[in-house]
Amino acid sequence: MKNKIKNVPGHSVTGPVTPILAMVVLSLTGCQVLQMPEASADIQLPAQFSDAGSQPVRVLSWQDYFQDSILQQLLQQSLAHNQDLQLAALRAAEAQAMYGIQRAERYPQIGLGADFSRSRVPVDLSPTGRSYIASQFQVGLGLQSWELDLWGRIRSLKQAALNQFFASQVNQYAVRNSLIAQVAATYFSLSTLDQRIALAQRAVGNYQNSVHIFKRRYEVGAGSKVEYTQAQTLLSNAQSLLAQLQQVRATQQHLLTQLVGQPITLPAPTPLDQIHLAHQRQAIGLPSDLLLNRPDIVAAEYRLQAQHAHIQAARAAFFPRIALSTNIATASTELNGLFHADSQLWSFAPSISIPIFTAGRLKANLNLTEIRQDIAIQDYEKTIQNAFREVRDALQNEYWLSQQLQIQRQGLKAFRERVRLAQLSYDNGAVAYLEVLDAQRSLLNAEQQAVEVQNAVLQSQVALYLALGGDVSLVRVS
Repeated sequence: MKNKIKNVPGHSVTGPVTPILAMVVLSLTGCQVLQMPEASADIQLPAQFSDAGSQPVRVLSWQDYFQDSILQQLLQQSLAHNQDLQLAALRAAEAQAMYGIQRAERYPQIGLGADFSRSRVPVDLSPTGRSYIASQFQVGLGLQSWELDLWGRIRSLKQAALNQFFASQVNQYAVRNSLIAQVAATYFSLSTLDQRIALAQRAVGNYQNSVHIFKRRYEVGAGSKVEYTQAQTLLSNAQSLLAQLQQVRATQQHLLTQLVGQPITLPAPTPLDQIHLAHQRQAIGLPSDLLLNRPDIVAAEYRLQAQHAHIQAARAAFFPRIALSTNIATASTELNGLFHADSQLWSFAPSISIPIFTAGRLKANLNLTEIRQDIAIQDYEKTIQNAFREVRDALQNEYWLSQQLQIQRQGLKAFRERVRLAQLSYDNGAVAYLEVLDAQRSLLNAEQQAVEVQNAVLQSQVALYLALGGDVSLVRVS
């Protein structure tokens, strides 16, 4: 069969076009829409956390959870100036730009061009037998190799880029929550160190007085050198502890400055016993809530969906690619002749590319995407399991540390009573003063441990807030 195709007015072209039409029809009938499968890892979720109720989850912003005014000011500064948070925001913007580039591949790229050429034709090539100089002006509008996305290859790559952008955006929230937790933990550590330093300074003052007393008694022969050296030993230990605490405090101060992102003038932190956090242990929600609240889980799910899309793109690469190129222009040897009716020209060039032999490249690429999908599934499952473990650990730590704190506070009463009784016995001549020093040393150790446990309780509450998703209102994006 021969078909007549209209061309330039006054002309016609005839030829066998049946193979081309058959190929196009075959391509259209073979077109299939590859749906994005939903990310569904086979994970068994417990009905509830074993050591907590199933009350509805509490959505608390960091302003509601951390109620200390000094800490809130530090958090606001860190959220505005922290370098890691700014870097995460830039990475999210980078992923958004990459998605914009990939999305543009679905649409035709149209360009406007203007050309001018001037050439000399030699005698041997001239049809008139004489050399001449020719000029050509051309202005055209062209469509350059627009691929018809019949099997969804470009659409799948666009979907993969979109999910990567979502993952980067959610990861920004994860960095934000982690920053909030680090700033709060460092602030509590500074408050702890300040209290421990104050206790150590008090002990150093007491031991200095004792050394002075025993030194005078030894010099006048009223005391032994053993008592004097033992008092010096206790003083040396207290001074060493004080130096260590001051060193650690300086390090924590530098860390807090780095987290905030700018030099800060930090007032004295609030004492630990005056710091209160909004308690949410009794309303942590169900384990399934973590799938929505934890930004790392949400980001892992987006990455898994991105790998699904890459698989669809790799499968579509086995099918033929059909592209269209076209150009509409006007050309003339004279500039004023560009817009004459007879100066118009056009071209239409469809092309089809069928992969026949690629030395296994397409198959290897498909295998690679499937392996990466398996990796994404394992990462997704591991992230969920790690989230459950962190919540359970935070719940257990908070409970047992609270028990330890109560025990420590009861023990402090006994240690203080021992110091009082030892001092009373020494005043009555019943015991040596070394008994008083030993009681003071034991009291110092107990006070230091009590402050550390109190700090650990606050740190566990921060860990619980972070394990449950932190400021979850930021994570629930559509």
